[in-house]
Amino acid sequence: MSESRKELIRSVKFVLFSISAGLIQVVSFTLMEEVLHLTHWLSYLVALVLSVLWNFTLNRKFTFHSASNVPIAMLKVAGFYLVFTPLSTWWTAVLTGEGCGWNEYLVLVLTMIVNFVTEYLFQRFVVFRGSLDTAVKK
Repeated sequence: MSESRKELIRSVKFVLFSISAGLIQVVSFTLMEEVLHLTHWLSYLVALVLSVLWNFTLNRKFTFHSASNVPIAMLKVAGFYLVFTPLSTWWTAVLTGEGCGWNEYLVLVLTMIVNFVTEYLFQRFVVFRGSLDTAVKK
């Protein structure tokens, strides 16, 4: 299979798994926001962690077919989120606060789009760069 075709398939898989992670994030966010009435930033943070764990697990195995050391790969992803999470939590608070007053769900969707693009690039070119397609197929 050509490299460009493999990359296209990899990208499509990442999109599909990210959609499923996005659904997990939106549903868990909504439950915490509307049912449990948690503060907005806490609802966002817990929902983000749940979606990241789901997305990382599926993409490592099925998208990038990586046999790399899982704890090290997860530490790299954690490093990404050590930067992304405070920034996105901050801009979420600013944009949904009294100064701007943006809708929480609009900010969540925009943040998820930024997360999607940057996470794909980071996982493809940093986390799994040297271990693409190294997993043994069963």
